[in-house]
Amino acid sequence: CLPGSRHSPASEAPPATQNFIIPKKEIHTVPDMGKWKRSQAYADYIGFILTLNEGVKGKKLTFEYKVSEAIEKLVALLNTLDRWIDETPPVDQPSRFGNKAYRTWYAKLDEEAENLVATVVPTHLAAAVPEVAVYLKESVGNSTRIDYGTGHEAAFAAFLCCLCKIGVLRVDDQIAIVFKVFNRYLEVMRKLQKTYRMEPAGSQGVWGLDDFQFLPFIWGSSQLIDHPYLEPRHFVDEKAVNENHKDYMFLECILFITEMKTGPFAEHSNQLWNISAVPSWSKVNQGLIRMYKAECLEKFPVIQHFKFGSLLPIHPVTSG
Repeated sequence: CLPGSRHSPASEAPPATQNFIIPKKEIHTVPDMGKWKRSQAYADYIGFILTLNEGVKGKKLTFEYKVSEAIEKLVALLNTLDRWIDETPPVDQPSRFGNKAYRTWYAKLDEEAENLVATVVPTHLAAAVPEVAVYLKESVGNSTRIDYGTGHEAAFAAFLCCLCKIGVLRVDDQIAIVFKVFNRYLEVMRKLQKTYRMEPAGSQGVWGLDDFQFLPFIWGSSQLIDHPYLEPRHFVDEKAVNENHKDYMFLECILFITEMKTGPFAEHSNQLWNISAVPSWSKVNQGLIRMYKAECLEKFPVIQHFKFGSLLPIHPVTSG
């Protein structure tokens, strides 16, 4: 799914000699951020995000697209996480936020992550499972702080990127990666956030784009490029959102915000309110990509938690 990357096409199995490693943190201080921005991991991560952005351009969620066996297995994995939420109801506790039952739910994932990933990865690639599973474990929030933010969301995108790099997901899975897998991931994350009253991680409050997510706004704005009648100004209109949210990820995000927050939209989601004044969806899309780099990928508090292995390496970009 990474056209033009130095990796072999998905049709060829990656070399069996590849040494998979358990990913670890490499960005320990602010000056380390330069290492991240020059890394192969950064180039491949942003390339993956932009490839998917291009793939979903102008397409509705209800668009007919190919669903491979790997995609079905990833959805089944997410359905399992969802079922575990039902099996782990919130506990009675004095504090309204950060329900401790989340830790019980997380412990189950921590224990089962490699088994879950093994259901998606074919046996000849079994050696990759421990490396790839780390990104899944990092993608659902922090069990100490019971919070969730864009760094966790980035770990899920990294998880999918790794599955592309080992050839489990392929170029023709692009649309399904966003519309089927990422969309299901979002539903499960919203359920986690609601059920366990998770705190936003490193939230900028009213000045951030959203308490929890960023990528669905990027890909969701791409879906709306050249829409015959929906313009950015329409997403603050309740009727337009209610009528179209099932087709567009961006509007689904707006609906979730309005369910979770009270008061005028301009007050609780000031950045989004400002974006609704941008004349076209392509301008919104370009602006959000710039903002994502600046507010998420270039922020030390987010990137200090990112882990690097053999698939998303810290070493500088190698040409060729």
